[in-house]
Amino acid sequence: MDQRIIFAGTPDFAAVSLKALLDAGIRPVAVYTQPDRPAGRGHRLTPSPVKQLAQEQGLEVRTPLNFKDAKDVEDFAALKSDLCIVVAYGLILPQAVLDAPRLGCINVHGSLLPRYRGAAPIQRALLDGQKETGVTVMKLIKKLDAGGMFASASLPIADSDTSGTLFEKLAALGAQTLLKNLGPILAGTLRPLPQDESQATYAEKLSKDMSPLDFKQSARELDLKVRALNPWPVATAESGGVRYKIFEAIPKAGERHSDPGKILGFGSEGIEVACGEGSLVLKTIQAPGKGQVDAGALARSCPQKFEGGRFD
Repeated sequence: MDQRIIFAGTPDFAAVSLKALLDAGIRPVAVYTQPDRPAGRGHRLTPSPVKQLAQEQGLEVRTPLNFKDAKDVEDFAALKSDLCIVVAYGLILPQAVLDAPRLGCINVHGSLLPRYRGAAPIQRALLDGQKETGVTVMKLIKKLDAGGMFASASLPIADSDTSGTLFEKLAALGAQTLLKNLGPILAGTLRPLPQDESQATYAEKLSKDMSPLDFKQSARELDLKVRALNPWPVATAESGGVRYKIFEAIPKAGERHSDPGKILGFGSEGIEVACGEGSLVLKTIQAPGKGQVDAGALARSCPQKFEGGRFD
């Protein structure tokens, strides 16, 4: 492929698309990614997954803090690219950058647009109980995730899916959809179709404030929350003065409970907690400073902590 392509992305989700391009013999003239960030317990500066892959492949890597410096915009334009592919870059691109490549910039977005525009499309689709999600390859414009759509692909959301598993599935689907349509986009034979603004929804980013579970809600709602918040920020519930992280749970249908949060019992399946409707069996949990454990095994090992107790 003779065209000059720029790639811009940061997390693992983006690295999957970059690897797919490289595996197809497409080497970007430059890779843009966010600057190294502190990570881990030691808060050591760590390069993004995209930067790590690009450096392993000997690609030129650029890490501007943002594009408010005119020099960064000039350097981008000086690449004289045909197209910029943006995947979960995490920076807002000014109009001068969007217009610099001959064919502009395209984006791989983790939802079936126009639904779930914004920062957390994968998590919000799961939180809302959607049965289907997907990816969209679209033209990048100044308005958030509102550009014309070149292509989309869908996949079902399984009852066992978490945000983590959906990220992996959609990263792979996004890379496949990008590669399938890149040739026609570069050739100018695939034109973007406008989004239906009346169907647009916004996927607000997640926060740690969302973590606590409210057992007045139904077991179904709480199960969706546990799955949507895994691996971050992770659902939480407190029992006996200990705040546990809840990584995995099983919803059980049933009638309404007069005392939501009450521990109904525990066994090999986990710790069963009464909900506003039905019950939630906590399966994998984590106490502060400890590792993830089987909730049922933990309760059986120290029944006095959980017998007749409750989660709030």
